[in-house]
Order: sequence, then structure tokens, then C-alpha cells
Amino acid sequence: MAKVKGEIIVDIERCKGCQVCISACKENAIGMSRKLNKKGYHFAHSINEACTGCINCAIVCPDGAITVYRARLN
Repeated sequence: MAKVKGEIIVDIERCKGCQVCISACKENAIGMSRKLNKKGYHFAHSINEACTGCINCAIVCPDGAITVYRARLN
């Protein structure tokens, strides 16, 4: 079975820092930035290479701020 590698892209200006995505991430691949976006929120970002592309974070994001990309590793 081929392994799947994922990558998340967060639209930092749409993220309101609710942290729902962090709870949904089974791989603990998402954290909160110390920086603020233009609206004054800490935003989610990828913190390591553990993402498997499961898309749980994108599904639960109430603002649709997360896009997940997947690539198969052979």
C-alpha cells in the first residue's frame, strides 16, 4: 500500500483562530501561530511533516480556511 503525504494551506486572513482544526487533526500536524492576521486573530498553520492528507481539518473548519493537498509516495 502506498503511503500518502499531505500538506495543508491555511488562508490566514480567513482563519479566526477557533482551533477546531487542531482537535480534528489525529496526527497533531496543526498548531496556532504566535503572529496575528489583519483581523487580530492567531491563525492555524502546519507545525510538522506528519500530515497524511486526511482532510479532517478542512471538513471541520467553519470558515473554509483550510485546503488540503495529497501526494502518493511510492
